[in-house]
Amino acid sequence: MYYDIDITRKNRVLFEGFLDRFSLEDLNKVPLGFKNNIIWNIAHCIVTQQLLVYKLSGLDGDLSDDMISKFRKGTKTEGDLNQAEVNEIRNLLFTPIDQTEKDYKNGIFKSYKEYTVSTGSTLTNVEEALAFNNFHEGIHYGYILALIKSL
Repeated sequence: MYYDIDITRKNRVLFEGFLDRFSLEDLNKVPLGFKNNIIWNIAHCIVTQQLLVYKLSGLDGDLSDDMISKFRKGTKTEGDLNQAEVNEIRNLLFTPIDQTEKDYKNGIFKSYKEYTVSTGSTLTNVEEALAFNNFHEGIHYGYILALIKSL
C-alpha cells in the first residue's frame, strides 16, 4: 500500500510540473477534438482519488462538494478557471495523499463498498482502490501529454 501512495506522490509531482510550466491560458485551453483541458484532468485526478478511497469507504474526504461536482467522473470542462482556483488545485495535489497515508496507518478504512470501474474490474477494498487510482492517474497523465501536443 505504501508503494501505491509513493507512486501517486510521484505522479502528482509530474502534475505539479505542468502547473509550473504552462500559463493559465494553456492550462485552460481545450484543443479542437478534446472535451477537457490540462487543469481539468489534474483536478479530476484529485477528486477521483478521494471518491475511490474515502467515499467508497463510507468516509468524508478533504474536498468541497463544489469541487467534486465540477471534476468527478462524467464531467467536462465548463469554463476557464482563474489563478486562485488553479492555486487551490495545486494546494490539493499532496495534502490529500498525505492524509490518506496517515489515515491508513491509523486504520480508519474498515469497510468498502464494492465498485466496478469502467474497465470492468471490481474494487473490493481500499488497497485495490489505491492501486487502481494509479492506473487512473496514468491514463490522465497520458491524456495531458496529448493535450500538450495539441496546444
